[in-house]
Amino acid sequence: MDERTVGTAYVLASAVGFGATGIFGTLASDIGLSIPTVLVFRFAIAAVVLWLLLAVRGRLRPLPGRTFVYAIVLGVAGFGAMSGFYFWGLEYLTAGLVAIVLYTYPAIIVVVTIATNPNRISRTLVAALCLSLGGVALIVGADPTGADPRGVLIVFAGAVSYAGYVIGSERVLESVDPELLTAHVLPAAGIAFLAIGLAMDAFAVPAATETTAWGVLAALSILSTAVPILLLYTGLPRLGASRAGIVSTAEPAVAVVLGAVILSESVTIATVLGGGLVIVGVLLIHRRT
Repeated sequence: MDERTVGTAYVLASAVGFGATGIFGTLASDIGLSIPTVLVFRFAIAAVVLWLLLAVRGRLRPLPGRTFVYAIVLGVAGFGAMSGFYFWGLEYLTAGLVAIVLYTYPAIIVVVTIATNPNRISRTLVAALCLSLGGVALIVGADPTGADPRGVLIVFAGAVSYAGYVIGSERVLESVDPELLTAHVLPAAGIAFLAIGLAMDAFAVPAATETTAWGVLAALSILSTAVPILLLYTGLPRLGASRAGIVSTAEPAVAVVLGAVILSESVTIATVLGGGLVIVGVLLIHRRT
């Protein structure tokens, strides 16, 4: 197979892994694991996997002072905040709907671009923004019970956080390897949720005999965090950022399908149409940028 085909396979596999996040999050909630507990172990286990891989490759090293501070901020206010809102949203929405709403983050980046650099905006990007936000509005308006507005607002806050993470990461990644940056972002997010969990008395280490709990935590941390991150970084050089972004739009579709198959979540026409609008909007954004 040529490099582009191999890159597509890596990025698509990454999208499948990320798309399963909501499934593991829902299963964790069903067995009584709190959000801080889930996210502390998710980030801790995934970070250890990345550290070990970087160490084996001889690429594990501390970040320079200012870059280290940026990584902490990105971990706490960006990736960490997004994850917190994501898992909180699962208490109100299906895994599929959470993934769809979160995927409005490229449209939010367009909004930031409009505000900070109007010269980069085109009719195509404005249309993409309208399609993405219109898709979410369609889902909520057509099925306000199934798409709880509270959950939509919570996950939308996560999308804003993730958009900030993406924008903030761009400058840092000009001088830092993405895997090394992520290896610092993940523990920063984990420590933040450990502090939150201890402050709220909501953090608890599952007993060694709770095999189901540890199985869910391990699957979330490895299959839906560490492995997808590594697959994405492996596929990016072969495929390019723009094409990788297009392939990654499979993520919300995967979440909807897995939610229906594994969790028996209902899939309405509004969900399909609204999700389709969001994906088309994202495709337009990636095609234009």
